[in-house]
Amino acid sequence: MRTFSLIVALLVIVHFSFAQEKPHTDQSLCVVIGAFSIPRNAIEFTENAKKQGYEAQYELNPKRKLFYVYVLHTEDRKAAITETIRLQKQSPYHDTWMYSGLLGDNPQVVKINENERQEALEELNENAKPAVEVVAAVAAEVTQAEQKPVEEKESPVLVEPKPVVTETNPDTKSFIFRITSVVEGDTLAGDVDIYDADAANKNRKAATYRGNDPVNIRAINKSGNLLLECEVFGYRKAQLPLNYLKPEETDGVEIKDGQVIVPFALARLQKGDKAIMFNVYFYKDAAIMRPESRYEINSLLEMMNENPKYKIRIHGHTNGSSAGKIISMGDSKNFFQLTKDNKEGYGSAKKLSEERALLIQRFLLENGIEASRCQVKAWGGKQPIYEVDHPSAQANVRVEVEILEN
Repeated sequence: MRTFSLIVALLVIVHFSFAQEKPHTDQSLCVVIGAFSIPRNAIEFTENAKKQGYEAQYELNPKRKLFYVYVLHTEDRKAAITETIRLQKQSPYHDTWMYSGLLGDNPQVVKINENERQEALEELNENAKPAVEVVAAVAAEVTQAEQKPVEEKESPVLVEPKPVVTETNPDTKSFIFRITSVVEGDTLAGDVDIYDADAANKNRKAATYRGNDPVNIRAINKSGNLLLECEVFGYRKAQLPLNYLKPEETDGVEIKDGQVIVPFALARLQKGDKAIMFNVYFYKDAAIMRPESRYEINSLLEMMNENPKYKIRIHGHTNGSSAGKIISMGDSKNFFQLTKDNKEGYGSAKKLSEERALLIQRFLLENGIEASRCQVKAWGGKQPIYEVDHPSAQANVRVEVEILEN
C-alpha cells in the first residue's frame, strides 16, 4: 500500500504542479521523457504521452536549442528519482532522465546514486500491480473530463508570437527571425547571429538572438549595415545582408504590426558541407553520450533516412592531445548513460576521438543505416577551434559530419 500511496501522491504532485504552472527555479528537477529540435515533433510526442495518461508538457531550452518534454517538475529529489526509475522500468519511456536548474540556463544531468536507485526500486517492487497501470488508470480519471484538442501540426507554439509593443522602447526595433525548412516548411529551433557589416568592423559578432520569438534589437553602427547568419544542424548555413535603418528593402523581409519579419528558409546539407553537432555532449573521458545528445543524434538519423543517397564522414575531435582514461560502451547497450557494463581503458586523444566517432556510427548502424554510408575520421586535438587554455576550449570537444555524397 505504501507504494500505491506514493504513486498516487506523485500523480497529484504532477497534476497540480502543471495546472498551477509553477515556475522553474535553480532548484527545480524535471523528469524528461523526450527532447526535439522541431516544435511539431515535441507537440506530437507530448500529446501522445497525454493519451497514455501522463501529464506531459514541453518547453524550449534555448541553450540546447531543443524542446524538452517532461512529466514531472518538482524540487523534491526523492519524488523525481522515484518517477524517473519507475518510467525507466515500467513504461515505454526507458530512456527517461533527470536534469536540474532553469530551462535555458545550462541544465545539468542529475546523477542518481546506487543507494537512491535501490531505494526507489524496493518501493516499486513492494506493489505487485505494475505501477504503469495505476498511473494510467488514475491519470485517465483526472484528465478525462478536461481533455483538450490536439494542437494542429501546422501551428507550433512559436510560429505566431504576439506582436511586441515597441513604442515603450524607441531605441530598438522589434524583429522576428522565422527559421523554417525549405522542403517541409517545418519551424526549426535555432539562433541568428548578427555581425557588424561596416568595413571597419568586418566580421565582428555583435549579438545572438533566438529564432521564432520576438526580440528587440538596437542599432550597432551608424550605417545600419548588418550581416545575419543562421545555422541549424543538418541544414546549410544561411547569410542575409540587411540594413537596420531600412530592413524592408531586403528581399523577403516584411514589416507587420510594427515587427520586422526576417525569413530564413534552410536547405539540407549538400556534398562538401561540414556541420558541427553542437548539441552532442560526452561524459568526461568517455565515448558515451549524455542523455540530452539523443535528439541531435536522432536529427542526424532523420537526415540520413530522408535522403538515402547521403554518404557521410564522422569526424571526432578532442581538446588537446594528452593520453588518458577512455571509457567505452563495452557490453552495455545504452548509448546515453554510464553503466556498470562499460569498459575502462587507456589511450591517446586520437583514440578517444575515434571511439566517439565510432559510437555515433554504431548508433546509425543499429538504427538501419548501411555501413557503406558512414565513414569515420579521428583527429584527436589536431584541429582545435580555440587554444587548449582558452575560456571556450571545451568547444574543441566536438563531432563534425561531412557530406561525401548526396
